[in-house]
Amino acid sequence: MATGGGEDWDTVTYLRAKPKTGQAARSQQAVNSAQRHGLDVDTQKKYAAGTNKQQGKGADTSKLDRETEELHHDRVSMSVGRAIQKGRQDKSMTQKELSTKINEKPQVVNEYESGKAIPQNTVLAKMERALGIKLRGKDIGQPLTF
Repeated sequence: MATGGGEDWDTVTYLRAKPKTGQAARSQQAVNSAQRHGLDVDTQKKYAAGTNKQQGKGADTSKLDRETEELHHDRVSMSVGRAIQKGRQDKSMTQKELSTKINEKPQVVNEYESGKAIPQNTVLAKMERALGIKLRGKDIGQPLTF
């Protein structure tokens, strides 16, 4: 039974005896049958039954909010971004040409050069091979030696 104030109140009926199907009977016929046999019948109204509404903000939600503000992923350092840009310009390549050569999107190259990307060793390794310079470890920007 729904009321007009945005609230959703449904009547749910529980039978005290074990029902044949293993669930609480919900039909009026099952309730009447239980009452005729003298079984206990419990009827409750549940707020927002059958919807996905939450009652209120729990402790877990506020804990998660605090954690997400404190925790963050490391980003590519600006020295790596400058090394990528310098190596790309030394080979007279655009960001799009480099991205095509390493099979990544142009946006990925842009994010690495601007220091916004979360470092991935696979992408850095492809850039190292394409540009011929080291982008990981101590010797960032130095020629790649095999």
